[in-house]
Amino acid sequence: MSARQIGGPHFDELEVGQVFDTAPGCTLTEGRAAQHQVIVGDRWRLSLDEHFARSVAGGAVASPSFVTNTAIGQTTLVTQRVRANLFYRRFALLRQPLIGDTLRTTTTVVGLRENARREGRAPTGLAALRMQTVDQEGRPVVDFFRCAMLPLSPGAEPTGHADDLDAIGADLPPLDLAALVPQWDREAFVGGRTVGVLPGEGEVFEVATGDVVSSAPELARLTLNVAAVHHDRFAGGGQRLVYGGHTIALAASQLTRAVPDLATILAWESCDHTGPVQEGDTLTTRFTVQRVTPVSGWQVLDLHAEVTADGERPVLDWKFSVLA
Repeated sequence: MSARQIGGPHFDELEVGQVFDTAPGCTLTEGRAAQHQVIVGDRWRLSLDEHFARSVAGGAVASPSFVTNTAIGQTTLVTQRVRANLFYRRFALLRQPLIGDTLRTTTTVVGLRENARREGRAPTGLAALRMQTVDQEGRPVVDFFRCAMLPLSPGAEPTGHADDLDAIGADLPPLDLAALVPQWDREAFVGGRTVGVLPGEGEVFEVATGDVVSSAPELARLTLNVAAVHHDRFAGGGQRLVYGGHTIALAASQLTRAVPDLATILAWESCDHTGPVQEGDTLTTRFTVQRVTPVSGWQVLDLHAEVTADGERPVLDWKFSVLA
């Protein structure tokens, strides 16, 4: 008897409205947080100093990079055969989880567009997905869209899928960043310590040295990411592709080295993977402050991060908002 191949759906096996909700729930434990920190170098004050976090947030705060990487990893049941992740849109951290919270993620197919077929290339299509993550009490934690390129089944006929993926999420109201600011004790966050000067609108800065990408499959395993290209070099065309969340988390780590007094990430306006990243690449990030907005005594910084591999290859274009 021939073996049944297990590897996730092909593009032609997807339908708009299809729901994937069987990824295991994942509890954000101290051990998992420590492993994540070792790989990406998280330097968020509230995720490193439990006593400080308890005075500000009432508990040990999970790093926003750890939270988002886990949520994204849970969505990869749909995209085990992925060739590339193209973009993220309208990414909102609706709640800032604590260590001990459990994340559960549901992924819904919201748009499909088959790519033009080219001779000599296996046919592919783009799947737009909406991800919604809740905690153990059903409270919303993360809500976002992403777009993945998937192959069609061998010999599959054209699907006719031609959705306008640029319109995905456009019918939703703009994110209200003020509503995403957690109810933390700002005075306790400032405390009696020395607080650095925040960068101003239009300021451009970068960390002088880069970070090497290491332990790439380990991060994918830690965050439940089962996309084959992150684990199997044959699936990746001879070389494993680094999980996009790894690149994003390293950029966030570089940001907190440059601006140590950030509290957390609130939202992503957009995030585009502009080039592939391989293990061993050295990443550097250039940050531009696009806007500074006072909110309830805090400052919200809208930032534009441009990440380069080995000083020459653009690999990430990320626009996001942080709390300071």
